[in-house]
Amino acid sequence: MDAVMEDAQAQPGGEWDRGSGGADALLGLAGAGASLSVCYHEAFGPHDDLILLEAGDDLLPDLLQGRVTVRGRPEEEAVLCTPSATYAMKFVGTSNSMFLIPPGEAVAPSLRPGHANEDATTTSDAAASIIKVAPGSIELVRTAPRLDKLRSLLRERPYVLDEDLGDDSEHKKGLYTWEDLCVLVQASDSELMDGLNSISAVEIDGFWRTVDVGSVNTVLDMILHNSVLHDWLLNAVPENAVLSVMESDGFIPKIVTHCLNRFGTKIEQEAASCWSLDEKLVCLQFARRALSAGTMKLNSFMDKWERSIPSGMRADLQMLEGEVLYEKRGTETWVHAFRVADLPLTPAERFAALFLERPRWEWKDLQPYISDLRVPGASSEGLLIKYARRTQPSADDEPIFTAR
Repeated sequence: MDAVMEDAQAQPGGEWDRGSGGADALLGLAGAGASLSVCYHEAFGPHDDLILLEAGDDLLPDLLQGRVTVRGRPEEEAVLCTPSATYAMKFVGTSNSMFLIPPGEAVAPSLRPGHANEDATTTSDAAASIIKVAPGSIELVRTAPRLDKLRSLLRERPYVLDEDLGDDSEHKKGLYTWEDLCVLVQASDSELMDGLNSISAVEIDGFWRTVDVGSVNTVLDMILHNSVLHDWLLNAVPENAVLSVMESDGFIPKIVTHCLNRFGTKIEQEAASCWSLDEKLVCLQFARRALSAGTMKLNSFMDKWERSIPSGMRADLQMLEGEVLYEKRGTETWVHAFRVADLPLTPAERFAALFLERPRWEWKDLQPYISDLRVPGASSEGLLIKYARRTQPSADDEPIFTAR
C-alpha cells in the first residue's frame, strides 16, 4: 500500500481544496478500458511536505492508529519505529510518473484550471486534479535496533554506591530518562527495553543507569556474607529479611533488589518471597574479578577462581563461553577476558573487532561471539559467509575462519 505522510501545516504554494480532487473517482474505476481524465490542480507544485510511504499490510494498523514514530538525530539516517520493531527508511526513485490526487469528487469541466470559459459540450468528461508528481517513495525495510548508542550513553555515568546527584542540572549531565533515550536511540520501545535489560540497567530517580562494577561486587559480597551470617540457603534467600539487613547496613533497597535480580530468580511463596541465586551467574562474576588483573596461566586462574566462589558452588570452564579466550604458549595454556557483551552489535563492526583480536578463529571459539547477532532476514551462517572466509585443508581438520 502507498500512504501519504502529510504535514498539517499550511501547504506551500497556497491552500488546496480537499473536496475537489478526484481521488474518490479513481477508486470507482473498474474493469478493462476504464479511464479518467486528469488535469493540473490550481495548487499544483512540489509540495515537499507530502511524501509517499510504501508500507506492507502488517504495518497498516500501527500507521493508521498513529503508533509509529520517526527516530534519529539530524546527522543520522532516520528510522521508523512501531511499538515493537524498527524499520530503515530508504527513498526509492521511479522512472514512472506517480500522480498525487487529493480526495474528493472529480472536478467538473468548467472548474478545470485554465478552462473556465470552455464550452461544457466540448469538454464533457470530468477530470481528476493532480496536486503533485511524486519522484519516488520511501521504502520501509526491517532492520536491527541500533543499540550500540544505548551502551555508550549509559556508560557515561554508571551509578556508584553513596552517590549524591544534588538538585541542579549540572549534577545530572550524562544521565538519561526514558524519554531522552527514546529520542536518542533508534529502536522501538520494546527493543529499547530489551536493550536496557541486556546491559542490566536500572531506573534510579527517573534516570536509567548501569551500576558500577565495583558497586555490584560490593552488594553481591554483602548478600553472600549475610547469607552465611543468617544461615540463608543460596537457593532460598528471604527477600524481606535480606532487604532489611542490607538497608540497615546503608544499602538502598532498589540497588539490592537489582543485584538479586541480576544474579538470581525471584520465587513467589505463600509465606514470603525469596531469591534463588544462579550458580553460573554468581561464579561468572567472580571469574571476571579473577581476570581483572590481565592474562593468567589457566591453572593459576582456576585456583584463584575456585577459592573465591561461595561454598556449595562449583566453578566450571563451560560457564566462561563468550567470556574468555584461551591461548597455547608452549606447554602452558593462558587465559584472558574477552567478553561478547563488550563487542559491537552491528555485524560488520563485530567481525572487525573479532579479527582484530585474532586473525584466525576455530569455529568452537568463534561461535559464542556471533550467536547473539540478530539481523532481520539474515542467519548466523549468512553473516559468516558475508564477513568471513572458511578454509579447511582436509575433512579431518577443524575449519578455520579469517577475515574476508
